[in-house]
Amino acid sequence: MQIQNMKWTREPKKYRILPDRIEITTEPHTDLWQRTYYHFRNDNAPVLQAETDEQYFSFVVKTDFSGSCHRFDQCGIVMYLDSENWLKASVEYENDRIQHLGSVVTNGGYSDWATTEISADVRTMWYRLSRREDDFRIECSDDGEAFRQMRICHMAKAVGTVRFGVYACSPEDSRFTAAFTDLRVAPCAWLAHDGQQPD
Repeated sequence: MQIQNMKWTREPKKYRILPDRIEITTEPHTDLWQRTYYHFRNDNAPVLQAETDEQYFSFVVKTDFSGSCHRFDQCGIVMYLDSENWLKASVEYENDRIQHLGSVVTNGGYSDWATTEISADVRTMWYRLSRREDDFRIECSDDGEAFRQMRICHMAKAVGTVRFGVYACSPEDSRFTAAFTDLRVAPCAWLAHDGQQPD
């Protein structure tokens, strides 16, 4: 994957892009969220993405969030189409005991959030985002080898060209530096369904 060809949506004040590594230093009060439950809208996190019209692919990245130490600090993968249509997956810091490994899918300006608690000792996480036309699967892994499914979702606006990549943010009054390595795009690892046939 050619990191130098990726493009910013909201370029951060501080970052480093190397041939094999991306670092983003978050700014306070940055986030991605739309309407649901909290009733506020946050759309100011920095996003760095590649673009493709390929209908079947997988994107893999390793995230390092060793510096996160404040509530809601987060970094991970993203597919940001526009302010009201996007998905993300990340580990979100909560306290010195737990974090939330989760994903958000936003269709038509409303976000959901699916999470599970993990130990605060976890400081790195791999993600794999797979596309099959306008359906997507998000997976995570501790070692970059064995991936486990987080969710399958439909993105109504993911027709034709999509953008995908990484993000980092600090919704409260904090900063940290997130690192992204081992970025690659590969043939779709999400195989065609072989069970119940379509109606």
